Amino acid sequence: MALWALATVALLGCGTPAPAGSTPPSEDAVERRHAPASTRLPRVVAIGDLHADAEQARAVLQLAGLVDDSGTWSGGSTTLVQTGDVTDRGPDSKVLIDWFARLEGEAAAAGGQVVALNGNHEVMNLLGDWRYVTDGDVDQFGGTEARKAALAPGGAQGARLRALGVVAVVDRVAYAHGGITASWAAKGVEGINATPLHELGDDSPIWFRGYLQDDPTSACPELERALQTLGAELMVVGHTTQRTGRVIRRCGGRVLGIDVGIASHYGGHLAALELRDGVPWALYPEGAEAL
Repeated sequence: MALWALATVALLGCGTPAPAGSTPPSEDAVERRHAPASTRLPRVVAIGDLHADAEQARAVLQLAGLVDDSGTWSGGSTTLVQTGDVTDRGPDSKVLIDWFARLEGEAAAAGGQVVALNGNHEVMNLLGDWRYVTDGDVDQFGGTEARKAALAPGGAQGARLRALGVVAVVDRVAYAHGGITASWAAKGVEGINATPLHELGDDSPIWFRGYLQDDPTSACPELERALQTLGAELMVVGHTTQRTGRVIRRCGGRVLGIDVGIASHYGGHLAALELRDGVPWALYPEGAEAL
């Protein structure tokens, strides 16, 4: 079964102390912390758009304590969720696609897991829309024809990306690149992930921006309907870049936006989301901040 279809894993253990220098958690975070520890994953890290920038990707994974200096998994039993858009804008699409595939095996061997999702840019590449592909990216594959072959259904990178989902629910948290509307949530995780790529339109989980951009009076009730349908208490999305470099919190903390512009193309801001026993923290180079 693909990683995006895995059910929540119940692990025994005590909560981890708050990071040094951090601020107190919000009230709704405290409520989630009171859930029995045996029903929550002890540590989940989510990372947003990387846009073919291997150097910045390594930096943010090291910030979260997930890889060592050689790029090998060092996160132990942590679950890593990457919400898509590892392609385009930079030169390192191939490096990142292959690297995350390798990290899946390394994490599994250590008792952790990597859940990688497709964003709109992966889907665009698979459908032949290369408008944001850089010359350096093409060169890294060995030329235009070699890149086409690699991203074809039988190609190494094409087969890898086609095996990924576009949404996942991990430990009662729903993840998507853009956002999952109530109507898409009604399809269920497996139904969404079985949708043909060419049917993922503007309101689909890879393109939708409403939860971070629309008026809260309409966005938040829509979000609540989607969460209820998915059986989730929180949604985490990328796609809509926060030029401040900070994780955004909307709808009373029920949706978190984690595209902080990690790639150099968007400013090179480093941040990751960490959930410790279900309680969300933003990880920054200067320290952790409770959400």
